Amino acid sequence: MQYHPTAIQSATRTAETAAVAPPCAMVIFGAGGDLTKRLVAPALYNLVTAKRLPDGFRLIGFDRSLNTVEEWRDSLTRMMDEFVTKCGGEFSADHIDQTAWRWLTDRMSYLKGDITNPQDYGRLKEHLAGLDKTAGTSGNHLFYLAIADRFFSGVVAALGAADMVTEKDGQWRRVVIEKPFGHDLPSAKALNAEILKTLKESQIYRMDHFLGKETVQNIMTLRFANGLFEPLWNRQHIDHIQITAAETVGVERRGKFYEVTGALRDMVPNHLFQLLSLTAMEPPISFDAEAVRDKKAEVIQAIRPMTPEWAMKDAIRGQYDAGTVLGKAVQAYRREPDVASGSNIETYIAWRLQIDNWRWAGVPFYLRTGKYLKRRWTEIAIRFHQAPYTLFRGTHVEQMNPNWMILRIQPDEGISLQFAAKRPGPTVTLDNVRMDFAYESYFAAAPNTGYETLLYDCMIGDATLFQRADNIEAGWRAVQPLLDLWGSSAPADFPNYAAGSDGPAAADERLARDGRAWRPLE
Repeated sequence: MQYHPTAIQSATRTAETAAVAPPCAMVIFGAGGDLTKRLVAPALYNLVTAKRLPDGFRLIGFDRSLNTVEEWRDSLTRMMDEFVTKCGGEFSADHIDQTAWRWLTDRMSYLKGDITNPQDYGRLKEHLAGLDKTAGTSGNHLFYLAIADRFFSGVVAALGAADMVTEKDGQWRRVVIEKPFGHDLPSAKALNAEILKTLKESQIYRMDHFLGKETVQNIMTLRFANGLFEPLWNRQHIDHIQITAAETVGVERRGKFYEVTGALRDMVPNHLFQLLSLTAMEPPISFDAEAVRDKKAEVIQAIRPMTPEWAMKDAIRGQYDAGTVLGKAVQAYRREPDVASGSNIETYIAWRLQIDNWRWAGVPFYLRTGKYLKRRWTEIAIRFHQAPYTLFRGTHVEQMNPNWMILRIQPDEGISLQFAAKRPGPTVTLDNVRMDFAYESYFAAAPNTGYETLLYDCMIGDATLFQRADNIEAGWRAVQPLLDLWGSSAPADFPNYAAGSDGPAAADERLARDGRAWRPLE
């Protein structure tokens, strides 16, 4: 079944508008890097086309890889053109609006500089002061750290030493920090402590672009704006919840990064835990950023601590072997560039965890993520308790059909309900049916990389979708027992799943012990 908007609903949506962001100067450290080209610049372009950026917006690139602003503009323009001609990446469009793109490039400037050189921060400070006087940026500055995580604390300290993050006279200073925010609990604590020497928590925006996805943002609306769902959102009605983030890409050219990171560090404390917290959180008292972040942090803090024995039983790690993904033959992880021939780094993780609070006591949460799986698919699947079979004894019904609510995050954002219905005919026979809501068919959604909402929120000062220090540390605290266990023991069966499959057999066996099964990646 497909939902279609009524005329009244369409008119309501058309009338919806968002305020233009306040004037500001945005500085990108790492302006010549892949993140800026593939995600940040396209997101800013989309904000231009949506008329969310003010005339007093300026974009400053800071890097040592390019020499002039013309080189920077040209490199970004080439990438935007490639998105149209090659149709790759998060950004998607059939053409580039040249007027909008020119609006953005005309507001670009560039400083060739070294993030480890204090004198270059002095030059940047002078440049910003000039823009504040001549370009109408109102003295508001947004610093975006699109750089390797080892430089985060150093750049923040250098900004502080140059007196570039002091807020006064109503002018704001904010810093965006990309993941990974630490590599384990001690490093996350240390990084928080270092940057909080210079910045207030309210100035820090820890970025996770998963939270820019429309369906992720809609989870709270689905739960708390509908009297139909919230009464069912608890242990009395829900059997278990599966959260899946499956990828059809391998490690590719990121071997050096992945060899010190792995799937657990790369995906679980950030992406998957963000989906978990929004799914399982208690209702906040308002949509105020701190009220929402309080409830998200509580969920992660309530994850039952693991003992080594539980970790051995409830967490499965995998590494992909050679196989076929989307019709293309691919090589094993151990044969990827910059990967050790006997590497024991996981490219897949499945984990059964418990949340020890009143709402979720006894409800298992199953998380899984992996590289080179059968299908690119991210979803939250909520399985409800089955109805009693008693009424159907003596009919052709052999077992009760499970009821599911599926929140699809990507690639086809939407929500579906699966339930049982009687098949037409003289006998009572049940079949599974589905009602489906797809964002793209119901709303006239604009192209979106996931960064648009987050960048806009940085500019207007809305921290709802960004992680606070306590949330970050709670996530690392939850996974630390696994990091300790896996760091001290090497799996003997790697590689243990073929590229293009659903993952290792051990993950299926873990759910089978609970009398459950993963939803197929088909």
